[in-house]
Amino acid sequence: MLKADLLNTAKQKLIIRNYSDRTVGSYLSAINHFSKWLIRQKITKVTDRIVENYLYDLKRNKKRSISSMKQTVATLKFIFSDILKREIPSALNIRFRKEEKIPVVLSESEVAQILNSVTNLKHKAILMTIYSSGIRLNELLSLQVWDIDFDRNLIIVKMGKGKKDRHSVFSTSLKRVLKKYLKRYYPKHYLFEGQKGGRYSASSVQSIMKKAVKNTGIKKHATVHTLRHSFATHLLENGTDIRFIQELLGHKRLETTQIYTHISKISFERIKSPLDRLKIND
Repeated sequence: MLKADLLNTAKQKLIIRNYSDRTVGSYLSAINHFSKWLIRQKITKVTDRIVENYLYDLKRNKKRSISSMKQTVATLKFIFSDILKREIPSALNIRFRKEEKIPVVLSESEVAQILNSVTNLKHKAILMTIYSSGIRLNELLSLQVWDIDFDRNLIIVKMGKGKKDRHSVFSTSLKRVLKKYLKRYYPKHYLFEGQKGGRYSASSVQSIMKKAVKNTGIKKHATVHTLRHSFATHLLENGTDIRFIQELLGHKRLETTQIYTHISKISFERIKSPLDRLKIND
């Protein structure tokens, strides 16, 4: 099957299954990368060994993350089972060793410093919306003007990750800023639009955050997603039930949300270092 035919067939099947545009894009990108690799290697027949060599190249030479490797494996399984109608190669029947990475979290004071350092009204409103609600960057960019419920103090997240709708909290301080922002910028469709209309770009939001962190002198590697981690951690530290936090974040599994119990300062405040029980001269 030609690469163009493979991509078109895959796209059609994924759309029929109601996959999001972002997921469809991820699958097509993985298919395209695999096809180009086969062409460069001058491979005409894909065997189990060839698939394993490809995965090895991605991990060893391209330094792909575990999430990226999982996406590739899912894509290749989809190609063999649903498009080529062939047996799935045994090289794809693998379980990746889970990475235990602790997310970077800002203190409430550091978040305040970052938000206060931003003078542009739109930029401030963008960062405040993420920290106020804990929504993902792509969910923020997809927000439409009518997704903000000023009367009920809710943000309506439509078709979030996993194509699920949910609500998140909307702070009173953000309400004041957003009302001022809407009156000045008057967006027509998306809550945050580019200069020529349409969705605001993800790279622009990342640049806003990067500049704000630099201006405050904070040394942590804080990104836009760090505001989401900080939102969840601060809620937990202030007594919010973890299952409610799970709903706000849109996590499918509680285990995903429980990572915040490991980084919450409450956990560490209950533990006294053995050094504190010793009498040490200064």
